[in-house]
Amino acid sequence: MKFAPRCASRWVVIDRPCRRTPAERLGSFRWRLRPQSGREVSARQQAAEREKLREKAVLVNTIFENKVDQLRDMVKRLDGALSKAGIRYQVIGGLAVFCHVDGIDPLAARLTRDVDVAIDKHDLQRIADAVKPIGLVYRHVAGIDMLVEAAAPKARSAVHMVFVNEKVRPTDPEPIPGFSEPTRTTEGFFIAPVADLVRMKLTSFRLKDKVHIQDMDSVGLITPEIENGLPAVLRGRLKEVRATE
Repeated sequence: MKFAPRCASRWVVIDRPCRRTPAERLGSFRWRLRPQSGREVSARQQAAEREKLREKAVLVNTIFENKVDQLRDMVKRLDGALSKAGIRYQVIGGLAVFCHVDGIDPLAARLTRDVDVAIDKHDLQRIADAVKPIGLVYRHVAGIDMLVEAAAPKARSAVHMVFVNEKVRPTDPEPIPGFSEPTRTTEGFFIAPVADLVRMKLTSFRLKDKVHIQDMDSVGLITPEIENGLPAVLRGRLKEVRATE
């Protein structure tokens, strides 16, 4: 096998059969080498990296959109069942924050993994009965009231319920706000207004709650009017979050 003289350039192998009998061509090939500059290699590597990044971005976006669709479909099922039974509810938590932020700046909207709703505790049994036809069942697990898929019950993908006018934890400075005028999304389900979400997030004040506060604040949802309506302890927490932005 013949090779071109050595040089400082890299080499690219081009598969090219030589003139031999068909039987010989099945077992061996003659290779021709041509030099390739480092600049050409670098350009091709960069193009390949860009293509990989594009493919990853498409994959991430697809996963993101699929998850959003799953959450919205779940809430629309729930809305249909509860509205038919005349039961009030409001979506709260990360999904409600996502919907409010997404309406202003989709790029600033942060996805959540589950659904949280605020309900009246007196409606709990009615809710358990109302969701059976849509394939959901009520469960009380580790102190949490939730609705799970009857066919494949999983706590992580459940609808978590909290009660209006009650504290989630005894140490919370504020209870879950009572029902106020909700916001209806384009998909047709009800989400808590921003003022109530801010109050709930500052009350829970976990890391993810602080992040949700930052998300709402970054798109101008937390107005001076909302801030002034907070009790002193929650205004202090809001200042603390803003100091870390």
